Amino acid sequence: MGNIQYTTEKAKRDYLLLRKALDFNDQRAYAELMGLYRDSIYYLMMKIVKNSDDAEDLTQETFGKAFRNLHAYSPQYAFSTWLYRIAVNNSIDYIRHKNNSPQCIDDDLFSITAEQMIDRSQATHSTTPEDVVIDKQRNAMLRSAVQQLPEKYRKVVELRYYDELSYEEISEALNISLSNVKIQLLRAKNMLSQIVGKIRYAI
Repeated sequence: MGNIQYTTEKAKRDYLLLRKALDFNDQRAYAELMGLYRDSIYYLMMKIVKNSDDAEDLTQETFGKAFRNLHAYSPQYAFSTWLYRIAVNNSIDYIRHKNNSPQCIDDDLFSITAEQMIDRSQATHSTTPEDVVIDKQRNAMLRSAVQQLPEKYRKVVELRYYDELSYEEISEALNISLSNVKIQLLRAKNMLSQIVGKIRYAI
């Protein structure tokens, strides 16, 4: 354990809890790990399957699979990244089984000034009541636009801008190359720009 280079305090905390769970079957360590990430995994599952019961089942399955395979975890990557990858794979398997066909969404392009809209909506500044209303409208517009993206691109956008994962973490979570992450985000921004433009025009 002494040779491990922790990138963040969070990574160190997670790994120490993981070792307690794995080495000593410490149930409190298992419970703490689940408590730290349960809500974010459940929220991710809800965004993908859009059904609370299925999202709950997939969340439980994700932690069950992760805890059964802790011995396979490598501290080279963040525990959260590893957990997200298990969750995403679970959701893909679920959707494929539900639709009885593989999901193939390849050549659609994505979009915005997502960064600009998200940066503005998350910016800390003194707000007036008008600012609050505008921010709510902007967030609602952006959420609506993101939901219209093809699933594979929506996942990349949500992991990057809402779950705040790095490119490397997204690459690991989705099991795609780093260059593919960047290409998909670029395409997503292009598509989001078009969608947001249509929403504004409709309004």
